[in-house]
Amino acid sequence: MARILPHRSWYAVGQPVAIEVRGLGDESGSPSQVSAHRLGRLTGRAAVAGDGWVELAGPRGEPLAVGGHTVELRTGAGALLARTAIEVAPAGPSAVRYGFVTAYESERDLHGVLDWARAMHVTAIQCYDWGYRHADLLGGGEQYADPLGNPVDLATVRRLIAELHAIGASALGYAAVYAVGAQEWPDWIGHALLDATGTAYALGDFLRVVDPAAPAWLAHLGAQLTAAVNEIGFDGFHLDQYGWPKAALRADGTPVDVARSFVTAIEAVRDLLPEAMLIFNNVNDFPTVATSQTALDATYIEVWPPHERLADLAGLALRARGASPGRSVVLAAYPSVFTRAPQEEAHESARLLLATAYSHGATLLMTGEAGRVLTDPYYPRNHEAAPATRELLTRWADFQLGHTDFLVGPDITDVTGSFAGRYNDDVVLTFSGAPTSIAPDPGTVWCRVTRTPAGLVVHIVNLTAVEQPVWDGPQPPPHDAGAGFLRLRRVHASAPRVWTADPDTDGRMQPCRVTVSGTHATAALPPLRTWLMVWIESR
Repeated sequence: MARILPHRSWYAVGQPVAIEVRGLGDESGSPSQVSAHRLGRLTGRAAVAGDGWVELAGPRGEPLAVGGHTVELRTGAGALLARTAIEVAPAGPSAVRYGFVTAYESERDLHGVLDWARAMHVTAIQCYDWGYRHADLLGGGEQYADPLGNPVDLATVRRLIAELHAIGASALGYAAVYAVGAQEWPDWIGHALLDATGTAYALGDFLRVVDPAAPAWLAHLGAQLTAAVNEIGFDGFHLDQYGWPKAALRADGTPVDVARSFVTAIEAVRDLLPEAMLIFNNVNDFPTVATSQTALDATYIEVWPPHERLADLAGLALRARGASPGRSVVLAAYPSVFTRAPQEEAHESARLLLATAYSHGATLLMTGEAGRVLTDPYYPRNHEAAPATRELLTRWADFQLGHTDFLVGPDITDVTGSFAGRYNDDVVLTFSGAPTSIAPDPGTVWCRVTRTPAGLVVHIVNLTAVEQPVWDGPQPPPHDAGAGFLRLRRVHASAPRVWTADPDTDGRMQPCRVTVSGTHATAALPPLRTWLMVWIESR
């Protein structure tokens, strides 16, 4: 089976765009071509003679334009063999596309990890539980067992970091900002955070919690992180917390606003490591408002109940974007449905999760290693994705990156309430076999409208078969919504140009048939699967 992979997770302006072709063999039957498309237009191409590397360039040999591009491998007769996507960016990727690694045994083969990172266009990897102990990251020497007994060889960690750099991705070391294990606890008991009974807050009998703003602790944590950068080569850190406590007492009885302590800790680490990439875990949206004012590189939210519905996921993304415009939003959502539902129902659940996050400008920490899905907050308890699941996840990741111009960036705004819905007639969506809604209501087609620099974008998500619109529950295949039409108020005398794209078809923009009647134009939509993106092109 043919496959294409970009060499890097993103490309700088003018940097050669190299695409690897694998498994072509005799599959094409004739000379093949790799082509790139952006905003509905051909942007690059290269002839393919067989397996190996090709370099994409514009039709006249010029570099590819800034933005996301869908990339296809097709036969000379036009049959689609494989697809991927690339991004060209002037100063770094448009969004943090996050993955994870959990295993660092000696002589580990990293090829599968790197292939998956390239296929998913990962820009940063969280190196989970790489340290010797939570409060003593480098105290184990070159080889040791982590706190739960997993083997770690720092030579493997360094090799992983070097390989990630080669594909344009950053490596972030996991570090809890206030956790101390039993062995180190006697040294830090004086800085404990206590509950109303005077008991130290703890994660079971495994870890206890100190005030992250205590000066002695901050000095210790800063020294640990600095040593990890210097000795291991990390590009930065994933700074973790557990979502509690929100308020506590120090051992001396002083009240602690833990959100404020987190801000103090983040600012101290930033001052110490000004060039480092820093991501902080806002567990269940705590304390996103406070940390969004600090110099982090993404707004990262780990999602838990009561944020169980698609509407909750959408709200988290929108609030995070509003709190820190221009900053990447990453939602850590662990779909346990993969461990407890038939594959097709888990797949449709994943589609709805991805459609909701992507259409609201967020990316997801959901997959990593060599093609595994996070289903549990302890990352080594992950789920090996079936081949069909891996294909779905990479196809949708290609779609997100190929259309990143419509999905991320501070200049994308939600205008649903002023353009669509009962009072408005600027954007009117109808289907012959299903009702529409501007909210993710069960049994409907969900419509959302955004304004982008390239024009209006309408996101259409099929919830016709959904009874419980949750992001981590089995979902049936969507019903046929019938014939779909998008009625638009015209601005110009000529008909608007309308394009659609679907991650479950070929993934790139295709023109719609548009008819004009008076002040409005109507676009006939293709069949609705799970998510259809409609672009009304600016003129």
